[in-house]
Amino acid sequence: MATFQLLFPLFISCVAASTRPQRHLPACQVVQMDVFCSNLSLRGAPANLPRGIQMLDLSRNMLQNLTEETLAFHTRIHQLNLHSNMIHFIQPGLFKEMTDLKVLDLSRNHLNVYAVSKTNIGLLTAVESLDLSSNGLYTGMTDYFLAESPLLANLSLNSNSITKIAQSTFHGSVALRRISLHNNVILEIEDGAFDSLPQLTELDLSKNSITCITDFNLCQLKTLNLSRNSMETFQTIESDDVYELLSLDLSQNKMPYFPLLPKRNKLVYLDVSRNQLQSINVTGTVEELVNLRDSLLAHRSPGLSNRHQLLPNLKYLDLSYNQMKNIPQSFFCCMVSLQVLNVSNNCISSFVITYDELLKNVKIIDLSYNSLQTLTLGERTLQSVEELFLQGNELTTLDHQTFQRLPNLRYLQVQQNNLQICVSGQEQTEPMWTDLNQQDPPGCVSFSSIPNLHFLYLSENNLKTLPANVFFNTPLKLLDLSLNPGLEMEPESLSGLKHSLVHLFLRDNNISNLNTDLSSLTSLKYVDLSTNQLTTLPLWNKESSIESLNLQNNNLVTLEYSTVLALERSLKTLYMGSNPLSCCSNLRFLHMVQRSAVVVPDIETVTCVYMEDSEPVNIETVTQTMCHNFDNRGISVIVIVVIISGLILVLGLLVKLFHSRKRKRHRSFNA
Repeated sequence: MATFQLLFPLFISCVAASTRPQRHLPACQVVQMDVFCSNLSLRGAPANLPRGIQMLDLSRNMLQNLTEETLAFHTRIHQLNLHSNMIHFIQPGLFKEMTDLKVLDLSRNHLNVYAVSKTNIGLLTAVESLDLSSNGLYTGMTDYFLAESPLLANLSLNSNSITKIAQSTFHGSVALRRISLHNNVILEIEDGAFDSLPQLTELDLSKNSITCITDFNLCQLKTLNLSRNSMETFQTIESDDVYELLSLDLSQNKMPYFPLLPKRNKLVYLDVSRNQLQSINVTGTVEELVNLRDSLLAHRSPGLSNRHQLLPNLKYLDLSYNQMKNIPQSFFCCMVSLQVLNVSNNCISSFVITYDELLKNVKIIDLSYNSLQTLTLGERTLQSVEELFLQGNELTTLDHQTFQRLPNLRYLQVQQNNLQICVSGQEQTEPMWTDLNQQDPPGCVSFSSIPNLHFLYLSENNLKTLPANVFFNTPLKLLDLSLNPGLEMEPESLSGLKHSLVHLFLRDNNISNLNTDLSSLTSLKYVDLSTNQLTTLPLWNKESSIESLNLQNNNLVTLEYSTVLALERSLKTLYMGSNPLSCCSNLRFLHMVQRSAVVVPDIETVTCVYMEDSEPVNIETVTQTMCHNFDNRGISVIVIVVIISGLILVLGLLVKLFHSRKRKRHRSFNA
């Protein structure tokens, strides 16, 4: 009986456990005919999925063996996503009966284990897109997955360990249009490796170990990415065939010379940045090359030698981050469609364009971070340029009308140079606004009368003065004059920008007194006056339109009541940290901040001094009552001082009166 009493509770618990419902894994999401079972720790597809599903996502699970049972016999699906599992076995012939399967993602598995068995997975009946990336596959292993894929158009083999592309690699996938082999260790491509792919248009071989291409002959290819290899040479075979190539990326290689491109090409995009180019050799004068170009374009003559780089359709050319010291203007003779030219971060000391036939359609030129000392532009050159980047050079002198000759220029960066600004433009339409006693410094550049210039960056140019009306007839929206220590602005320096200027940057200029009335700039919304020596702000009228104001790192003690009143009508954002503010002398500002009318992003660093010689406190902790009490205490002290002073004065008078009477008594006694 005792034994029964001991075992009975155990029996009851076992019965309860047997009747308790089994724990189920989280359910898949079903959206119409698409099933999402990602990241559910599954070892196979759930058996209770609806019939007729078209997409099945089993990614990020724990599948190891891929069989019909694993897929719950769902053989009519169109898209199967199995990436990021642990698949190391595939049932041979599994996909043969999946006549509707078009997209198959097997990336991030262990298919290299399966490939060791040297067994083909069988016919991929209808698969058009296959992803085998990140599977540890090395040379020869891809054959077991591609041997029978007659309709395969898109193939990804990214991030594997393939070292060689053999002639036979793609023989079973003749319909391929796009191949990505990014991030392998390819050293060799056998001759004819892609010859069996007449429809191939996109090939990505980036981030490999290819050292040279000496016989490029894929005429049908439209996009070729060879970036991030160890390429020293790219040459096309001598041929009169027309190449369909539109985009060629050769960036981040080791090429010392400009690539030898197909002489009859349709190239639109060419990137040769981050190589080791030191110079560009061009045979012939500008006139000879222009005549040759026009003749060839007119007659489409196939007799052009490969040494002539005819690029009639090229729109984008990137030569940045090389070691070039010079680019002859004749190099651009055969680039009649070029729109973007980037030669930044080289060693170019002089850039010259004097023929108006060159770069007629260029809209963006980037010459930043070179060693430019001279920039020479002819009268009618670069008429389409909209953006010009010249920052980080050694420009000290320019023809003073350099930028006025560019009628469509709207964006100009000339920071980090040593330019001087002319007092006036050459054509002076209003003589009264120029001081006749002022003379333009030699080699100065004018920024007046540039009809479409909206963005101008002049920071770090060692500017000392900003003359009045210097931007006359130039509709700037943004002006950056920062990092010009000691810059002195005249009251009318910005007068030509009354209706246009929206952004003004004057940070880090050691300005102690701002002479310019910013409230006269009716469109001004964003102002940066940080890191200066300002002790006060100029009086701004009620029409101020400023929405964002940065006053960090100045010497401001008090903000005038009228200034705060004018600002708070439009101000939305204010930066005020690192100023020696007085707590009780800024009650209007305190009220503006604390009632959240203005956002102060750096409010935690905005401090003020409550009493003399006291530690700064955060401005949010200060109340008007505290200041009133402080004022009352101050008044009390003053009253006490006055009373004591009065008593001392009265006492002194009484003592003096007493002494005078005493002397009188002494005189009368002697008489």
